[in-house]
Amino acid sequence: MLEPALLPTPLVDCTDEVFARAGVELRLKRDDLLHPTVPGNKWRKLAPNLADAVERGHTRLLTFGGAYSTHLRAVAAAAGALGLESVGLVRGEELADRPRNWSLRAAEAAGMRLEFLTRAAYREATGRAAAGHGADDGALAEELRRRWGPCLVLPEGGSNALAAVGAAAVPAELPDLGARDVVCCPVGTGGTLAGIAAGLPPGARALGVAVLRGGEGYLEAEVARLHRAAYGREFDNWRIDHAHHGGGYGRVPADLAAFAEGFERRHGVPLERRYVAKLLAALAGLAAAGAFPRGTRLTAVVTGLPDPE
Repeated sequence: MLEPALLPTPLVDCTDEVFARAGVELRLKRDDLLHPTVPGNKWRKLAPNLADAVERGHTRLLTFGGAYSTHLRAVAAAAGALGLESVGLVRGEELADRPRNWSLRAAEAAGMRLEFLTRAAYREATGRAAAGHGADDGALAEELRRRWGPCLVLPEGGSNALAAVGAAAVPAELPDLGARDVVCCPVGTGGTLAGIAAGLPPGARALGVAVLRGGEGYLEAEVARLHRAAYGREFDNWRIDHAHHGGGYGRVPADLAAFAEGFERRHGVPLERRYVAKLLAALAGLAAAGAFPRGTRLTAVVTGLPDPE
């Protein structure tokens, strides 16, 4: 049985000198506290997909991720708790014969069967899953059924139309949103930002901070695609910052690590480095540069937990 989520998640005022000097308020939406095994934005994106899988009678979930994918661990934990099988297609066939890292061990311990793909095969499979909305791509679904049996396919990062609808609940948990508000989140695949933007009231805006290098245009197109798929329209109340990725996905340069350590000391909030620290460092840098009008209220969504190692 899957444990219930802590909803709504805590909203914490965060007084910080950098933001105060800029005349900007900062709040933390503590989605990292949402669920013990399916944390943060993973719960919000997975919950509607899991409900759909159960309603449609699926017994197996198949999805994609890298060697340290939080999404793989979350799918494995949620599927196991619901009595569903899970298959994770992992980027990098060279990992197959190596000792499992802590993340892949956790996924396997929760019952997920791991299959390792070459990077070329992984790119092709994830691209087709995203373009065809997973199981709705007939040719892809047939290939996957032939190799792994009947399954519901979830795209990389879990970002699909249902996931965007799930993430749209975040603004509903934020009181008194208005024209001075910017709700902010890190962006890996675009699902969380798409949902937040769709759920905002008139006047409020969403800001995403890209955590991968070279995503200009691509990530914007993904968010727009998710909006069309989920809501049948596009939204113009959001943007993505591409200048604070720290050198690329998974990279944590020394200045970012120092920022995260300092923020943790000042505020007592543990920061996940690859997504959340980049978000907060970007907001601090933008505030210091005067990018936000005085009186702006930023709400940063803490989307996940720090890695245990």
